[in-house]
Amino acid sequence: MNLSVNHQIDHVWSVGKKRDVDKRCLVVERAKFAKHVVVSAGVCYGGKGRLHFIPDKAKVNVKLYCKILLPRLVEDCNSILPSGFSFQQDGAPAHTAKLPQNWIATNCNDFIGKDDWPPNSPDLNPLDYHVWGAMLERYKTFQPKLNTIDSLKKLLQTIWDDLPQNSINKAVLSFVKRLRACVKAGDGHFEHVLK
Repeated sequence: MNLSVNHQIDHVWSVGKKRDVDKRCLVVERAKFAKHVVVSAGVCYGGKGRLHFIPDKAKVNVKLYCKILLPRLVEDCNSILPSGFSFQQDGAPAHTAKLPQNWIATNCNDFIGKDDWPPNSPDLNPLDYHVWGAMLERYKTFQPKLNTIDSLKKLLQTIWDDLPQNSINKAVLSFVKRLRACVKAGDGHFEHVLK
């Protein structure tokens, strides 16, 4: 989770000009957190992994993803779902490169590979379509606003720990509905169809 607005997914999926698009179909920019805090995590029906803070000023590239994040995320999966799981990620370059795809294939019995994932589909991951937004809403309620990275990390950990599992379960259960909407939209933007 990059705690600033993610401009990689800040797109309008339409034909024509932005001013001609129904406002309900536009992606809305969310409020910004502190600039250099990046976290990763995993969720499933019935559980959530740990928050993994990326070292300050580090870039989530293939090397960091394979050496640090993937082992931790898969460890969380094995802890929460010891009988097995299907590993899902989004289309970030560090996720779709050959090295992480091979690592996951070697270390996970089941995963959704990059060639099986729609290339332009926004918000098919429960973290993206629910969890990060729920955390942001909870963050907005805290006063006074934080002024250090360490205090932000502590607060995010508290928010994560207090995040209700029942809301995550509902988000996970809506996954199939979202997949169907994505297919219906030709693998493109589909949020407006779900409203």
